Amino acid sequence: MRVSKNLLEISRLSKRFGGLPALSEVSFRAARGQVTALIGPNGAGKTTLLNCLSGVIKPDAGEILFDGANIAGMSAPRVARLGISRTFQNLRLFPRLSVLDNVLCGLTVQAGDSFLEALLRLPGLRNRERRLKLTALEALNTFGLADKAALPAGVLSYGDKKRVEMARAFVSQPVLTLLDEPVAGLNPEETAQIAGLIRQMRMYGKTMILVEHDMEMVMGVSDQVVVLDGGCRIAAGTPDEVRVNPLVLEAYLGRMSLTA
Repeated sequence: MRVSKNLLEISRLSKRFGGLPALSEVSFRAARGQVTALIGPNGAGKTTLLNCLSGVIKPDAGEILFDGANIAGMSAPRVARLGISRTFQNLRLFPRLSVLDNVLCGLTVQAGDSFLEALLRLPGLRNRERRLKLTALEALNTFGLADKAALPAGVLSYGDKKRVEMARAFVSQPVLTLLDEPVAGLNPEETAQIAGLIRQMRMYGKTMILVEHDMEMVMGVSDQVVVLDGGCRIAAGTPDEVRVNPLVLEAYLGRMSLTA
């Protein structure tokens, strides 16, 4: 059986809030092992689209084909079990838990503990906990956080907290990762670090959907850029194609003084 090069195919996706369209028949495809960026002005529908993809909200119409199966309207836990992970605009860490424990939260789908196992502390449970801890430590090492594993997440710098959230998103080896403004609020050095991590994940063959306002970073890490404006897709193509698209320049990039 031939596997499609496109992991994700969105067709005529629509969502309204109080009668106002947040998404209007949006369609695009995301190839396996590539970074597809979603850009557009505030209110363009980017986060609404991510929420539809991750099961946080249910679209009113359209299809979301993930690996050939329509997941539109599935609950967030079911979507997560299929292998879709995400980060959020606003950090969602547990500040009093250690960095390691925060990353371990990304492996809850794999934990599979039963009440009886937890009560009796059976060997199978202890072995599984050991494997999960090693997996989390490997993720922390990949994201440059191994030396901070025991620290409470709340004491970290904002940039390190962003990396913890990314480590948590990737620790379960997701099939698709949704990155919602991963460099928002970061300084140029921290932004460059996150961009480097995204490139590293792409080299490992990871498929990512990236929502971001930092255009220099977007153009440097993305294989495809999809542009939304007013809930509609107005353009899609390579970074170089989008960079010179007249509709994009008018709607978004021209207002941001994008440089080559």
